[in-house]
Amino acid sequence: MKYCIDVPNFGEWSDPRRFAEFAQQVEQAGWDGISVWDHILVWDGAEVADPWVLLAAAAMTTERIRLMSMVTPIPRRHPWKLSRECVSVDMLSSGRLTLGVGIGWPTDPEFTRFHGETELRPRADMLDEGLEILTGLWTGEPYEFHGDHYDLEQVTFLPRPVQEPRIPIWVAAMWPQRRPVRRAARWDGIAPIVFDMQTNEFQPPTTEVVTEIATYVMQHRTTDDPYDFAVAGTHEPGADLTDWHSELSAAGVTWWRDGWIPDSGVEPEAWMADVLAGPPVR
Repeated sequence: MKYCIDVPNFGEWSDPRRFAEFAQQVEQAGWDGISVWDHILVWDGAEVADPWVLLAAAAMTTERIRLMSMVTPIPRRHPWKLSRECVSVDMLSSGRLTLGVGIGWPTDPEFTRFHGETELRPRADMLDEGLEILTGLWTGEPYEFHGDHYDLEQVTFLPRPVQEPRIPIWVAAMWPQRRPVRRAARWDGIAPIVFDMQTNEFQPPTTEVVTEIATYVMQHRTTDDPYDFAVAGTHEPGADLTDWHSELSAAGVTWWRDGWIPDSGVEPEAWMADVLAGPPVR
């Protein structure tokens, strides 16, 4: 199992220079990747950075770690603009980008305030069309698309990504909803979120739930290509995660994304000091 740091693109990490320095420290501490959220308006007055500027800055200060967006909501980004951003960061990092995608959450204020699509079903369809467009443009060949939400006349985008056959795509999915997990099974990885419909609360990824999700994904895979299972969570500084992470790895998890979560009760300074001591398990 590999280990990734996961941080918001606001607050403590809204300064691109600070984020680039932090990414360098993360690499030096022995982590395998750094992922950053993709928000544009968390609340009025919040300090928010563009995640693609952050990733570009990190690409210039690191040499080894994977750089990830976790996750980019395609329904509020033009896929053709996102295509350019992805290829630019992939080139800048010498092929170290992983693109995480989703439909966007929460709806308010990031969709409502800007009169975007507020219904989840159309946003899911926009995600599917957007992924088709991204991968079509990344081929570097003449490409056109005519769907329900996007319409592109024939166009050729160059340069192509560094990575072959393309930039890896991980899809966010809110379990126990099945359709998003089936979508994720069609791509290169899944970043699941466990949400209890009864209590309307997010839940930690237990090994039982992780096993259930992994089994469902494998039932809907149509290829034997390598597949990533990226679980996210946070922890109290100093906690021993060895046994839990061994169980997660045995359940099929390939990446642990250790994140600082707003309102978690853990101060960002304490969390940073803990993670910069190195990954929890080696």
